[in-house]
Amino acid sequence: MGMTMAEKILAAHAGRPEVHPGELITARVDLVLANDITGPVAIQEFQRTGAERVFDPERVVLVPDHFTPNKDIPSAIQVQTLREFARAQGLPHFYEVGRMGVEHCLLPEEGLVVPGDLVVGADSHTCTYGALGAFATGMGSTDIAAAMATGEAWFRVPSTLLFLYRGRLPRWVGGKDLILYTIGQIGVDGARYRAMEFGGEAVAELSLDGRFTMANMAIEAGAKCGLFPVDEKTEAYLAGRARRPYRVYRSDPDAVYERVYEFDVSHLEPQVAFPHLPSNVRPISAAGEVPIDQAVIGSCTNGRLEDLRLAAEVLRGRRVHPRVRLIIIPGTPAIQRQALREGLLEIFLEAGAAVSTPTCGPCLGGHMGILAPGERAVATTNRNFVGRMGHPQSEVYLAGPAVAAASAVLGRLASPAELEGLA
Repeated sequence: MGMTMAEKILAAHAGRPEVHPGELITARVDLVLANDITGPVAIQEFQRTGAERVFDPERVVLVPDHFTPNKDIPSAIQVQTLREFARAQGLPHFYEVGRMGVEHCLLPEEGLVVPGDLVVGADSHTCTYGALGAFATGMGSTDIAAAMATGEAWFRVPSTLLFLYRGRLPRWVGGKDLILYTIGQIGVDGARYRAMEFGGEAVAELSLDGRFTMANMAIEAGAKCGLFPVDEKTEAYLAGRARRPYRVYRSDPDAVYERVYEFDVSHLEPQVAFPHLPSNVRPISAAGEVPIDQAVIGSCTNGRLEDLRLAAEVLRGRRVHPRVRLIIIPGTPAIQRQALREGLLEIFLEAGAAVSTPTCGPCLGGHMGILAPGERAVATTNRNFVGRMGHPQSEVYLAGPAVAAASAVLGRLASPAELEGLA
């Protein structure tokens, strides 16, 4: 009996010829990640273990991205804790402001994650790295402390759900729409503690940026990880970037899946998740008249260069609605520099948007775009729970960058196709 990608990666890291869903295993990890919210707790627990040194300084990554640039004294102290630990441990992968990016945009860009890796991070969206054919998953800070000390973590082997997307994607439809549609179909617990494996011709068309977006939101369906097969696009992305040799794992032809889903996406519209769940999804044509106060384009879900290019395509020659605040946050300094070279930042500023240094800021209601009571935001982020971006009486609508940009122009939830008709 064959194995899935997820099972093969776990078996290899557990030093076993095979593993099966439901088994409890201990496996070595290739990379351990924490940020300025989860890292201080992990460091405290690491110190309580009595360990003096991390298992491998090259394999522990600290990225202060949530409340940075620091918004207040407590957030400054959190980052200070990471900074001092990184210096004491000799960690080369601590990213200071100016070099810091949103962690799940930054690590792939830096070549720190490669196919076949087993990655654990003290952030639920660590599953983003599945776009590179890595088994990557979020864990609590205590487990991360143990992984920093020992280089190992325990896992229950997940079963795998296979998602096949058929047909060619229509204009303005991308990875964000595919994953929102999928979550709308199966629910926020539809993949609970499963591995989601993505395939089909529509997925093969997706860029790596689009795949990162889909893998990022696997957790919003409850998944342990989201995995893409490694192909020529993956290899091209890694060329000159990967810092380590890697091994590609592919699911066997006779691999056993718990369930296979097939979706024809040839006529899929841009999708919007209404409050207060990522599964409360509607096509943009069914959104109705929903006025907005704020639009946010960025985050670990949609803060990459392709996302900014899409937003600029919509905003070029147009102005943000006078009642709307548009905040655009490039995911990393490299993305920001390239957007500057291409003239994208000029387009955003001419349109009346505010352009930020990389930060998670508004996504988690931290800073740089907090909502007041009764306000509505359309955001390219990944969660729209009650109070996620500010006051509990505010509302967050999740969408891709083209819809967010069009909505910022028209002052309501809108499709970019509407603007094409007005051109």
